[in-house]
Amino acid sequence: MPAMRFFAMTFAALPLALALLAPTTLPVIAQEKDTIKEQPEANLSPQQHLDQLYAQLKRERNADKADNIANEIRTEWNDSGSATVNLLMQWADKAIEEKRTPAALDFLDQAIALKPNYAESWNRRATLNYANGNYRKSMADIERVLDLEPRHFGALSGMATILTDTGNDQLALKAWERFLDIYPANRTAQEQMNTLSEKLAGNRT
Repeated sequence: MPAMRFFAMTFAALPLALALLAPTTLPVIAQEKDTIKEQPEANLSPQQHLDQLYAQLKRERNADKADNIANEIRTEWNDSGSATVNLLMQWADKAIEEKRTPAALDFLDQAIALKPNYAESWNRRATLNYANGNYRKSMADIERVLDLEPRHFGALSGMATILTDTGNDQLALKAWERFLDIYPANRTAQEQMNTLSEKLAGNRT
């Protein structure tokens, strides 16, 4: 793709990215904390369990323990609540592993059509589009993920990576700030944020 066309398409997505990086009203975990603590684990709904995990992730400062919590969250993300959609996601993963990109995209498109409010199908497609060099489509899918689940730290990481790749360091820094507000113990995000902060500070001197 010619360089000018590439950057034109990427910059077209930036106003939406900037809007997504503005402060958002996330689910109020604190007000439900006492209620959640009093409930036995078996009585929690999937959404309550996910909210509980996000609250634990936000509090945890040990990187290894936080990584375990993040993996639990990823497990929750992978369950769409639909056997058909879950199967399509498995087929997509296998197709990605076998480098059958058109088939993987087809499976993900079907999963999205069947359950458009399932954030992980959009996120998986965003990752595949990024791997294929289609930043514009990847950013559009990321925006949809964050619309459905503003706490999706995987999507925020993807957004920050695209913004960094296209030279939008200030916006990338904001994306990492949002990431760390959700997942403060993540070492990679901390390193990326420090690198960008130093780069931007150097540019100002």
